[in-house]
Amino acid sequence: MNFRSHRRVEVDVNLTPLIDVVFLLLIFFMVSTTFTKASQLSIDLPEATGEVSETPDNEIEILIDEAGNYRVNGRALVDTQLRTLQAAIYKISAGDTTRPMVISADAQSSHQSVVRAMDAAGKMGFVHLSIATRQPAEPSARGG
Repeated sequence: MNFRSHRRVEVDVNLTPLIDVVFLLLIFFMVSTTFTKASQLSIDLPEATGEVSETPDNEIEILIDEAGNYRVNGRALVDTQLRTLQAAIYKISAGDTTRPMVISADAQSSHQSVVRAMDAAGKMGFVHLSIATRQPAEPSARGG
């Protein structure tokens, strides 16, 4: 009997295509990821139960009524556009972004109106921004 010796073929897995696919996926995810730069505006939130502070003479006050209309230092604006609000702030501040600014919004005003006022101040470079609050009403002696 003539037995031939069978030559064993070594089985190996070529990892090069697998590594290529992993690198392509990595590059795809890196490129498709959106990188956002969140702009921040530092806000000094006053304590609702704190003492009433004196308002400086050079303070800029933005009032927002429940309909979302703006008043800058008591002067009503013609519309609620961001550019109109920025122009009114610039006219009063004369470009001085170090002046303190207070935003006073009605409790029923929309969140968008307050954010628009904060955005206008932030884009113009104002950093001393406060949001006015009122002290909570004292509970009555009857328990509520």
